[in-house]
Amino acid sequence: MSSPRTALFATALSAALVLSAPAAYAATIYPPTGSCSVSSTTVSPGGTVVLSCQAATFSANETVTITVSGENGSGATIGMIRTAVSTASGTATSAADGSLPGVDITLPSNASGTYNIAAFSTSSAGGTAALTITGASSGVLSFTGVDSGMTTALLIGGGAVLLAGIALIVGAILRRRSRS
Repeated sequence: MSSPRTALFATALSAALVLSAPAAYAATIYPPTGSCSVSSTTVSPGGTVVLSCQAATFSANETVTITVSGENGSGATIGMIRTAVSTASGTATSAADGSLPGVDITLPSNASGTYNIAAFSTSSAGGTAALTITGASSGVLSFTGVDSGMTTALLIGGGAVLLAGIALIVGAILRRRSRS
């Protein structure tokens, strides 16, 4: 049987854990689906799109975090901020009506595939938008093979390793014969 002290301690600890649960990032505004959009859902590598969110998506004049995720996403520039992380992120300030006025997002020159853009804040779940890169390589696959100069270097290196191996075997055979 547990002592009254142990029961009191367990109750106090449970209450402290429940009351200290983080609520700082819980959204208080639940914007409608499609509350954020980009000026174009297709763009060329290195192109710029404008992200906008409807009124009441965010609280008035609050900091909104914007992220861009996709292949080479770290090369995206959000507004005037360029980041060097795998997913680019930056901030903007919402307007008095809770909208997010146009924020320029410039994609990297080596962009390809699909990019997801998200805008969120501490009081709102915000919204997302997606876009697709067009004309990334004009339908031609990148060369990923070995060029002729590299092939020659590999053949020469492989031949040298093969000759060295043969020389070691012949040397070992001659040494054994001379000992016997």
